[in-house]
Amino acid sequence: MKIQVTCFATLARYSPQGGVLEVNPGATPQDVLDLLAIPGNEVKIVFVNGQNSGRDVLLQENDRVGIFPAIGGG
Repeated sequence: MKIQVTCFATLARYSPQGGVLEVNPGATPQDVLDLLAIPGNEVKIVFVNGQNSGRDVLLQENDRVGIFPAIGGG
């Protein structure tokens, strides 16, 4: 199934080609991180369809996944 994935800020380099990723049914946000080889310790927040999500939620066809790093500022 296809999902849309956007990796923000310092994680943008991990974004899939065209923002679309093919995953197996039953895939979770953690599976997306693994497929894109994003180190888990670099990820602070994952959104699914605009909602803060755990990494173990089952994804559905056409879901939108946003992956955000920890952001520092001052």
